[in-house]
Amino acid sequence: MPDTAGDHFPLYDTADLERVLDAMARQAAALLADGPAPVLVGILRRGAPLSEWLHQRLVDHWAFPPMERLQLKIQRYADDLRLLHPDTLLTEDPAHAALDLSGRTILLVDDVLYRGHSLLRAVEWLNRHQPARIVVAVLVDRDVGVLPVRADIVGLHLNVAPGDVVECHVPPYEDTFAIELFRPTRA
Repeated sequence: MPDTAGDHFPLYDTADLERVLDAMARQAAALLADGPAPVLVGILRRGAPLSEWLHQRLVDHWAFPPMERLQLKIQRYADDLRLLHPDTLLTEDPAHAALDLSGRTILLVDDVLYRGHSLLRAVEWLNRHQPARIVVAVLVDRDVGVLPVRADIVGLHLNVAPGDVVECHVPPYEDTFAIELFRPTRA
């Protein structure tokens, strides 16, 4: 976060996070085994590549057939001080207007569950398309949600100070797959 002074602390590197994704895929395979072919939905930005990596693991290691995949654009980055929006906005892709998810199982993927605003907006939107079930997977749960939203699959639980920021570095948006803690300088 170049425009905010503070300190960065590395928490997890690529090798650590590959193991976390393997564990998340194992949990997803168990939750998605019964029922129709699931649809993977990644929340842009970093949830989208995470959903692709989970998809690849489910296909390669758990014998799932290739799945339909979607991306949702939601703006409210409550865990990133530079990108904070006062409202949670979901930008609907016109290609999704006629989307038929009725009776389907959705695997919704995001990077960080902080307060729950982004996931709640995504679940509300998906629910209008009448899926049979929505399974939520997050790489990191900060365990401080203020809305009635929870993740079914959690890679890591990080209990950090309220003013600290969990930064998920996810290619292609960053060079390496890692998680850092950013602690802004307190005035």
